[in-house]
Amino acid sequence: MRAAVLHGKEDVRVEEVPVPGLRAGEARIAIEVALTCGTDLKVFKRGYHARMIVPPAVFGHELAGVICEVTSQADGWCVGERVVVANSAPCEECLYCRQGQENLCDDLLFLNGAYAESIVVPARLVEKNLLRLKSSTNFCDAALTEPLACVVQGVEDCKLRAGQHVLIIGAGPIGLMFAALAKEAGCIVKMVGRGEKRLAAARKLGANHVIDVTNDDDVVSAVKAVAPKPFDVVVEAVGKPETWEAAVKLVRKGGTVNFFGGCPAGTSITLDTDLIHYSNLTLLASFHHTPRAIRRALELIEVGVIRANDFVDGEVLLAHLPALFKAMANGNRAVKTLVRL
Repeated sequence: MRAAVLHGKEDVRVEEVPVPGLRAGEARIAIEVALTCGTDLKVFKRGYHARMIVPPAVFGHELAGVICEVTSQADGWCVGERVVVANSAPCEECLYCRQGQENLCDDLLFLNGAYAESIVVPARLVEKNLLRLKSSTNFCDAALTEPLACVVQGVEDCKLRAGQHVLIIGAGPIGLMFAALAKEAGCIVKMVGRGEKRLAAARKLGANHVIDVTNDDDVVSAVKAVAPKPFDVVVEAVGKPETWEAAVKLVRKGGTVNFFGGCPAGTSITLDTDLIHYSNLTLLASFHHTPRAIRRALELIEVGVIRANDFVDGEVLLAHLPALFKAMANGNRAVKTLVRL
């Protein structure tokens, strides 16, 4: 079958790869839709991900499709069922799983290979994070389940509530999903970001105010120029040390900062200890998702809170995927791109 294979730094090739057989408890999904992701872009730039993927390896992790083969040990699943699958599954046995922190599982099993004709879903994922879709659910909408689950986790960690003033730094897909869920929670949302398409999407999703910093590297000054009052909650959804530091300077006393965007390995930041201590700040970081968050994300999609039309603004054939990732690495500000065979 045809699949995108990551070979190293900025080296993705569409190749013919063997179709693996199924082991006990596994299922094969014929992929209807795969979506690009900021994490995949980071992996493309770095050539690997220490926890998720070591090259050479099939690539991509946001998908939805139809079960085309299943083993008898995969209880309750049948060929022809429309499904979405998460990109990981916890062990449910380690300390973190027993405490309800499955996103921190010591033995998270990751799944890659969405940019392909089909994908084999390991037994653990079949059991814990393979979900049926309603007949009315669009495959493209469903493929947003995994990134949305990460945002659901972040929203829960922030404990958002109606009436709070929330600032989201970063207008990529994750920042836009935060804006949509914060608005759904009744918050007053401001977003700071770059790119006309992305900022237009933020307005469409209900951001009360959008701050364009395309030509301004000083995020703090840009925000304070139009919003002088500090925020109840600040979400950093960029993943750069300088925006992590900016987030702390924009939150009110007693407020919460979520360092959601993962920074490059080996980077560090400087924080004002007086500010953190005497302002009684809550600083946290959300990582990945839990089976509970995956299910909540699909619920939000199937009731229409999150729709692909608000996020997917391009489409390419699988054969053109390497060129797309090169364009993304060079600053293409597309929100998400649908990949078809």
